Amino acid sequence: MKKYLVEFIGTFFLIFTIGCTVIAPGAGALAPLAIGASLMVMIFAGGHVSGAHFNPAVSLAAFIRGKLSGPDLIPYWLAQFAAGAVAAWLVHFIKPPGSASPFVFALGWKAPLLVEFLFTFALAWVVLNTATAKGTAGNSFYGLAIGMTVMTGAFAVGGVSGGAFNPAVALGVTFMGLQSWSNLWVFLVANFAGGALAALTYKVVNGDE
Repeated sequence: MKKYLVEFIGTFFLIFTIGCTVIAPGAGALAPLAIGASLMVMIFAGGHVSGAHFNPAVSLAAFIRGKLSGPDLIPYWLAQFAAGAVAAWLVHFIKPPGSASPFVFALGWKAPLLVEFLFTFALAWVVLNTATAKGTAGNSFYGLAIGMTVMTGAFAVGGVSGGAFNPAVALGVTFMGLQSWSNLWVFLVANFAGGALAALTYKVVNGDE
């Protein structure tokens, strides 16, 4: 239960930060920096307990990698998705009614699907190589590397997809009104596929370790 609680807390503060910084009045152009920093500090706080996934796609990657047991996968997902829903619910209490508007896929669904896949792959790839690899064991930079990956993705392609790279984030921002329910499938497909491919690629590069 300790691991699941830590996953809930970390995911909650990540998604709560997204709502607070993206929905007006928010942080404007600096929102990705705050979001990446939120993820970074929560990873440093909870990494020693749960592995600090805070992302169902990362949990899937860790499972495929062999760093998350089968019986833990579903509870991790439940904790993460529940955190997204609770964070979204609380954001409604601190933001003016009607201040959130759904993100529009200006280029259709193919471009968002591609960029969500690519940066979820990048995120899971960084997580596996900085937080689970033998060659980087015991390092003190993994939280910064992971948080900066999310920040980079948000700056790079946030204008294309909204920059979730995380199914729990996608659910949370949809509850907040920042995404349309009709677009949720794009994130679920792209994010889980990106996490799975990152794990398979990791195993090709690093072997079974």
